[in-house]
Amino acid sequence: QVQFVESGGGLVPPGGSLRLSCTTSTDIRRIYAMGWFRQRPGRQREVVATLNDSGRINYEVPGRFTISRDLAKNTLYLQMDQVTPDDTAVYYCHEFLPLTPLGDYRDWGQGTKVTVSS
Repeated sequence: QVQFVESGGGLVPPGGSLRLSCTTSTDIRRIYAMGWFRQRPGRQREVVATLNDSGRINYEVPGRFTISRDLAKNTLYLQMDQVTPDDTAVYYCHEFLPLTPLGDYRDWGQGTKVTVSS
């Protein structure tokens, strides 16, 4: 199974920026689509942004986040700008399976915690 390792979280003030990184145990080019997900306190895990192997991007959190990948580094990124306290969450990366409910995903990583607070 593919393993995902997220990093880059931390404490950031409202309006600030943060870049999250995700590495995988397999060649990222072998994964059809990747995504960033988050679980905010008291809420279910949700999709933040997805990127497929053709470069097609979809954002569920419009306007402030940017998903990208560096194939040479085998790394997926999430650039977070103008963050708000509502962005406080544990962020995860994973293969994106559009026909599979998030509750059926397996092998989540530990995630990286982002706290937006002054």
